[in-house]
Amino acid sequence: MATLLSDSEIEQRLASVGAWRREGESIVRDLEVADFATAIRFVEAVAAEAERVNHHPDILVHGYKLVRLTLSTHSAGGLTAGDFDLAASIEELIGQQ
Repeated sequence: MATLLSDSEIEQRLASVGAWRREGESIVRDLEVADFATAIRFVEAVAAEAERVNHHPDILVHGYKLVRLTLSTHSAGGLTAGDFDLAASIEELIGQQ
């Protein structure tokens, strides 16, 4: 089982992963893209990375070009290093948009 991060570890890691923010026991990233097709392509890229690392975010596409990603390690009951590793990978995908 993954080890939960302390509040200070979470704050430290948040400072290094871009526009992610903490919401309770999760980290969240909102993103606006050009259009619906771009949103879906981005979601597909995130899904491929999530499958690769076997760590799956909650993904919401709304307002046709807005994407919200929520990460938490449900099996551990909160935030772990795996959440921040995936957040960093997602930031790389965002940079490729």
